[in-house]
Amino acid sequence: MKVWMSVAGVSRLMDPGDARVSVFDHGFTVADGVFETLKVDHGVAYAVSRHLRRLVASAETLRLPQIPLEDIRSGIEQVLAAGAPPLARMRVTVTAGAGPLGSDRGDVPLTIVIALAEVSPWPSTTSATLVPWVRNERSPVVGAKTTSYADNVVALDWAHQRGFSEGLFLNTRDEVCEGTGTNLFLVRDSQIVTPPLTSGCLAGITRDLVVEWAGALERTLTWADVLEADEVFLTSSTREVHPVVRLDERTWDGEGVVTRGVRESFRTKILDNPDP
Repeated sequence: MKVWMSVAGVSRLMDPGDARVSVFDHGFTVADGVFETLKVDHGVAYAVSRHLRRLVASAETLRLPQIPLEDIRSGIEQVLAAGAPPLARMRVTVTAGAGPLGSDRGDVPLTIVIALAEVSPWPSTTSATLVPWVRNERSPVVGAKTTSYADNVVALDWAHQRGFSEGLFLNTRDEVCEGTGTNLFLVRDSQIVTPPLTSGCLAGITRDLVVEWAGALERTLTWADVLEADEVFLTSSTREVHPVVRLDERTWDGEGVVTRGVRESFRTKILDNPDP
């Protein structure tokens, strides 16, 4: 596998061991950057166009300079052409580049890194728990997929320590928001529902596709709504549609009928058109 990098305006494909980023890079010092994670299945990266559109939107929220999309598309193609394992996670990271040891940015080109990592398939079902911290739906970077992931790291570790695969956040209004790396859906009386973007959740790529393809509704939800749901599932680029069978103290015998239909339909559609 190869890594594609653009540092100080110079771009090239290289071995991972040769990849270098300055210790003064703002992505390292103050997490001043944005990123996307794409699923790569037998050399095919899914939903590239949607991921790149969100990358641009995230960069605009952070007020980063214009992202060179054609260069990034070329970098993605070069990394895939260099070889990929059967199942992989591709990460496209863009930072403000080298800068002062503080919040002020330097006047330098963006740093861009495109890398692959082999991953194992997710188990057929999953578990989740409510974490004791909240998302700030009024944050200046709400809706942006930034490299500042410390909240998620702490919350996910908290969930793992208690035997759960994912941690779920409420927001400051006690509304259901999202997971540390997932969007949440529930099924009630055969209707599929997910929190609206006004909750502060990320506009997940798989989330958006499920809303479009399965007719899911966006609705403000409480934690009681989730606990009383007939079915619950999570979505993300790597998980796709992932049934929840253990949620705090509640358990289900297995995947629900509606969830199964959404999962199977999603897989069929994404295989038919990998860049919807």
